[in-house]
Amino acid sequence: MIHSPYIRKPASVQRVMFNVLLALVPGIAAYVWQIGAGILVNIAIATLTAVAAEVIMLSLRKRPVMLAATDLSAVVTAWLVALAFPPIVPWWLTVLAVLVAIVAVKHLYGGLGQNPFNPAMAAYCTMIVAYPALMSQWPAAGTVDFATQLHLILGGARELDAVTGATALDALRTGLRANGSVATLLQSNTYGAVGGRGWEWIAAGYLLGGLFLLASRTITWHLPTGFLVGLGVTSGIFWLIHPEQFASPLFHLASGGAMLAAFFIVTDPVSGATTPRGKLIFAAGVGLIAYLIRAFGAYPEGIAFGVLLMNICVPLIDMKTQPAVFGHRGGRQP
Repeated sequence: MIHSPYIRKPASVQRVMFNVLLALVPGIAAYVWQIGAGILVNIAIATLTAVAAEVIMLSLRKRPVMLAATDLSAVVTAWLVALAFPPIVPWWLTVLAVLVAIVAVKHLYGGLGQNPFNPAMAAYCTMIVAYPALMSQWPAAGTVDFATQLHLILGGARELDAVTGATALDALRTGLRANGSVATLLQSNTYGAVGGRGWEWIAAGYLLGGLFLLASRTITWHLPTGFLVGLGVTSGIFWLIHPEQFASPLFHLASGGAMLAAFFIVTDPVSGATTPRGKLIFAAGVGLIAYLIRAFGAYPEGIAFGVLLMNICVPLIDMKTQPAVFGHRGGRQP
């Protein structure tokens, strides 16, 4: 029998980040299957840029290079940037976005553990504001072969009208604004059984990876649950009120970056809330804002903006949700 005291070895940053990368593999595999292998090229470009930027910034800041450069945190950021972007964006856009994430958002705030904003989402918002046309070129499932994707990524001519189209979210919103109805619009081949055609499988891959993170205790249930409930309940309310003008919660959960956000983006341990109740509030707020932008905003996807807006609220959320100190009047054990 083992008696106390018990000494538990804390999980290293490298181990946590490795688990996140491993959990992303099912979603990436589904991505390659449905959309094409171009995403692997973007992931490679993003990874090389992130590691190089990390080494350079650590050297300039006169910090230990090898330990921090090999903790895989920069690689996780790179993968999330690549997965959030269209898979046929030109290489320089991916490089620029990763530099914004690593240099501007991470290191200029003090490095790992100091950044108040989610680096990948800050990079996404910067690029979609600066280059909205390039950030809107999404190939439909099975329409662009790898050779064409590689040509476009490496800077080839972008004559894409025949092979690209709006995402499921953007197509639905545009159709509704043209006085269409949800039931009619969802008959288009842009959509699958519950979400965007092909993207349902990608969402399922991210969900599988997310379950692995929960099972391995890399993340807790609070943030994914808060986000999914926030997005699902908000979309469900509008759907129940006017189902011809608002898509069902299942559509919103299976479309866009909902599953990627639930398990890999809002769960960022640095820029998110830290208390159990705070995590629920933070993630639910992201889901609420994401839906409002999806349904009423100028952008088809609002997750990144929701994350950044809720990042601003984190100090207040943490302050208001701290449990009282045990033994004090009205307090309870944390």
